[in-house]
Amino acid sequence: MTDHPSTYHADPENVGRIDWDDRASLHRKDDGHGVLDSAKGLRRGTLAELVRHVQLLPEEERQKYVIQKAGDHRLGTAEIEALAAREDFPPPE
Repeated sequence: MTDHPSTYHADPENVGRIDWDDRASLHRKDDGHGVLDSAKGLRRGTLAELVRHVQLLPEEERQKYVIQKAGDHRLGTAEIEALAAREDFPPPE
């Protein structure tokens, strides 16, 4: 997984590209966030791994989960599905 800043010399890196290797964790949509939010993660991995995992769930189950990406961005069902549909979504290893 990558662990680098999103800018270098104040210029954004990889504009328009998704960092599929960025750290992420899977959470229940209704887990309450809060101080212990990171401890509530059900699964950890790369963004690509977790998007693939959610997409393999039955459709009615997908609605129950969000992916929290490094930097505190929470991806809901629609955003996860949009990422999975991208042409640059990496194939399974």
